[in-house]
Amino acid sequence: MARLRDRYEALLLDLDGTLYRGPVVIDGAPEALADAAREQRLVYVTNNASRAPETVAEHLAELGFPATTEDVVTSAQAAARLLAEQLEPGATVLVVGSDDLAAEVNAVGLQPIRRFNGNAPAAVVQGHSPQTGWPDLAEAAYALSADALWIAANTDKTLPNERGLAPGNGSMVAALRTASGREPIVAGKPFAPLMEDALHRAGTRSALVVGDRLDTDIEGANTVGLDSLLVLTGVSTLAELRDAPDELIPTFVADSLDALNHPPVDFEPDGDLAERLRRHPGRAVTVRASEIR
Repeated sequence: MARLRDRYEALLLDLDGTLYRGPVVIDGAPEALADAAREQRLVYVTNNASRAPETVAEHLAELGFPATTEDVVTSAQAAARLLAEQLEPGATVLVVGSDDLAAEVNAVGLQPIRRFNGNAPAAVVQGHSPQTGWPDLAEAAYALSADALWIAANTDKTLPNERGLAPGNGSMVAALRTASGREPIVAGKPFAPLMEDALHRAGTRSALVVGDRLDTDIEGANTVGLDSLLVLTGVSTLAELRDAPDELIPTFVADSLDALNHPPVDFEPDGDLAERLRRHPGRAVTVRASEIR
């Protein structure tokens, strides 16, 4: 039987919780992808808007993954694209996030700012940065109260690192949502803009989405009609999968990324999902909503 990854022309790979946790690589992940780049397109798709694509690619290469800048698609790029589609060239955009997010705004012909007096900016763009503080959120709240367009790079509630789960951009978005009573347009997973950008970069719709979160990676795959593999190396668990609605159900689930290199285990009516994962270590198991509830 063919390996799971041989069914697809491209792999759309999540980063945090799938390939690494913070600066620490997940055991076996580089080895699982060592030969893949020679046989199919690898696109690294991240909701984290805090780093430039070249920085992400350098980090991946240091950890042993085959990656170049052109292989990386970020929610900061997707957010900047959405801004450029809705604003006039040269419009001011209040940036709540990293300097790399501001650079993406500048790259699409808009003017990033951090503070304003007088006329409010045309838009607010919000992405993760560990340096974001109350003054940044307050400035954004003032702009939103003046009816500025609001785009969030993502709404991830948490961000996995080597110590556990830290607050993600979604936690900061929630603060502005409470203060403004408004809802942002979201560029990142599970919404379509970032996923469509990744598909454009891959050059094919024959793609498998690989990630560790039901509410971003898996729902994002379902949003754009792609197959998905949930790896149990990050945020989401089998217990959460059992309670998940249909839009969060993956095509496959596995305990590690190396499942890509083995034939998947098709539907087995006997035994629950956890038992099948124990029975077939390192293999991806086909998921059916009716069998996990």
